[in-house]
Amino acid sequence: MQATRRYWKDPAFPRLAPPERERVLATLHCSRFVDTAPAEVYATLLDEGTYLASERTMYRLLEAAGEAGERRRQSAHPAYAKPELLATAPNQVGSWDSTKLLGPAAWSYYCLYVLLDSSSRYVTGWLLAEREHAALAETLIAEATAKQEVPPGQLTLHADRGDAMIAKPVAWLLADLGVARSHSRPPTSNDNPFPEAQFKTLKYQSTFPARFGSVEDARAFCRRFFAWYNTDHRHSGIGYFTPEAVHSGQAAALHADRQLVLQAASDAHPERFVRHVPQPPPLPTAAWINPPPPSKESEVTHEYRPRRVSFLFTGSEMRRKIGPIGPIRV
Repeated sequence: MQATRRYWKDPAFPRLAPPERERVLATLHCSRFVDTAPAEVYATLLDEGTYLASERTMYRLLEAAGEAGERRRQSAHPAYAKPELLATAPNQVGSWDSTKLLGPAAWSYYCLYVLLDSSSRYVTGWLLAEREHAALAETLIAEATAKQEVPPGQLTLHADRGDAMIAKPVAWLLADLGVARSHSRPPTSNDNPFPEAQFKTLKYQSTFPARFGSVEDARAFCRRFFAWYNTDHRHSGIGYFTPEAVHSGQAAALHADRQLVLQAASDAHPERFVRHVPQPPPLPTAAWINPPPPSKESEVTHEYRPRRVSFLFTGSEMRRKIGPIGPIRV
């Protein structure tokens, strides 16, 4: 029993003779199995009443021959670069995406297109339709760009790789408008975070229904929601200002007003603010899609004050620091 357990380590018990190994490799190299995994070859031969070697032995022989890689014929996908986009002001980088809103019957839905500014989170345009089509996205982009009066060469429009987003009519329109294109890596939803976060805000509303009765009902709901989102919603990603305030350039004045209110509260009740005057949430400065990792030169070093050492030790700590304690004499 002991020799049986250790036979695979003992050179006196070879697994396969050289002719048998050549036969196994010849079978794996034949035109029938040249692009087939050893597990599938093993199962196919067993179904045909043939046993040449175990599946693990086939892998060992392929590894010894330097052929342990992928054997199947698979399409090689191109390497997609991670998009890195920076917006420091409105109308520099835009993001757009689409989502589904359930209709009245099963398997019925409406397609909602949303185009927003990455810097201010302001929804510059939206469109609700009964189907998804590139022509609808083309209309939305053209109207929103004209309404914002974006000059050619200034805006970069980012989207995922949906059918409407990579359609040729949309690409031709963006080229005519002088708008640069940017796409997410498939299937990486984090590359298009702002529309995804906006869709969550939409669908987590307390008044958002499970299904819409009609396309007119869905349009009426979206009309109310986007008006609230642009003008009343305090967005956490932009210093709790409304998207309209940031998009129109009013955020700096509102930030100064907030500081005056906090200063007045501190002057009226200084006992409540012992350390310092409270500060409002900071102004939004930049919006990144996939910010680059910080370099060593840009890392901020922090200085910490030395910790105060306590002289109150426990018994074990005192014996370790000052040695054993002798008997106490009274």
